Amino acid sequence: MGHADTLIAMGGAFLAAAVLARLGGRIGLPTIPLFILAGIILGPHTPGVVLISDPHDLEMLSALGLVLLLFYLGLEFHLDDLKAGGRKMAVAGGTYLALNVGAGLAFGFALGWGTSEALVLAGVLGISSSAIVTKVLVDTGRLGNRETRPVLGIIVVEDIFLALYLAALQPILSGADSLAAAVGDGAKAFAFLLLLALAARFGTRLVGRLFSTPDDELLVISFLGAAVFVAGVSEWFGVADAIGAFMVGLMLGSTSSGERIRKLVHPLRDAFGAIFFFAFGLSIDPGDLPVVLWPVLAAVAVTLVMNVLAGVAAARLYRFHRQEAANISTTLLARGEFALIMATMAAAAGLDSRLSPFIAGYVLLLAVLGPLAAGRSHWLARILPGRDSDDGDGDGDGKEKRVGDGGEDAGHGAGLIPGGTAAAAPGRR
Repeated sequence: MGHADTLIAMGGAFLAAAVLARLGGRIGLPTIPLFILAGIILGPHTPGVVLISDPHDLEMLSALGLVLLLFYLGLEFHLDDLKAGGRKMAVAGGTYLALNVGAGLAFGFALGWGTSEALVLAGVLGISSSAIVTKVLVDTGRLGNRETRPVLGIIVVEDIFLALYLAALQPILSGADSLAAAVGDGAKAFAFLLLLALAARFGTRLVGRLFSTPDDELLVISFLGAAVFVAGVSEWFGVADAIGAFMVGLMLGSTSSGERIRKLVHPLRDAFGAIFFFAFGLSIDPGDLPVVLWPVLAAVAVTLVMNVLAGVAAARLYRFHRQEAANISTTLLARGEFALIMATMAAAAGLDSRLSPFIAGYVLLLAVLGPLAAGRSHWLARILPGRDSDDGDGDGDGKEKRVGDGGEDAGHGAGLIPGGTAAAAPGRR
């Protein structure tokens, strides 16, 4: 692709996402499926205008979008939350994984496509999309809700599990019969995760000094460079780049510059996050979906049930009400970038050709249903067991009321949608 074509493609991607998001905002649709729809419409697999013929042309911008989304998630997940709720976080995350990964593995074997395929499907059905979860929390204004802490905790546990699962799965898919190689890859990934965790726990003061500057331009360059660099190093060690970016955000969010970084990263997060979902849409060929329609619908039904069970279990663990259980269940529903990683691995390993269209259809359907369900979680709350919310604000959303909420940060979560749902100011937890 030439220089002019690249610029046209990039500019067109931004504009297409903005136009569809603006139109969707007028009728109350969430941004995520609209960004994906823009990619499908303007991609190589649909008739009409083809803005980008090769999805890999946006690969770097898409990766940057994912990094920024997870970096922002780390900024919001304060270290005090990890210290105070580590045990509950591990139990909630472990329960979520046991239900969803276990159901995915059983579903994979039930399809009868093969053992390797079943292992891939266990990861696909078991892991939420960190990028979509982040965007849903922002768009629905739930960053200040008390159930957001276990949601983010479950995401952290999922990312750690994913890093180890990918390391263990790779030699199986590649046909390697060396247990030592598999154990070595897993140990390398775990060691790097431990290093990041120790840096986040004990290195915050030093990091704060290194990033302390009154110059906004220098601060943007510094945190952007750190997030991207650590994300790349993480991938080299076999850890998902998303968890590396998350850990950088976790460290910087606890420094004296944390509040400024949150404000400065908002426009970058929204712009490149839109490109991430647009690029995802480019990779989907709608013509492949009818072949796997029934397995996709069955997998979506399984995921819905498992998410509700996991949400109820987490709510009981944290003594939440049923509205908060519904929020947890629907917020974690979407699948996305990690499922696509699984699809790429499966294709490279020459597994069943039905896997790629299945994963694409499954992810697309949940990418649409997830944000829609999250915005209407009160419908689910009506049929869940447990108590009604008694937070006193009359809206039943379980939102913590803090002095200062709804300040200058309110409304930033509307992303590219003018007049979208305002997000509560995240504040300090």
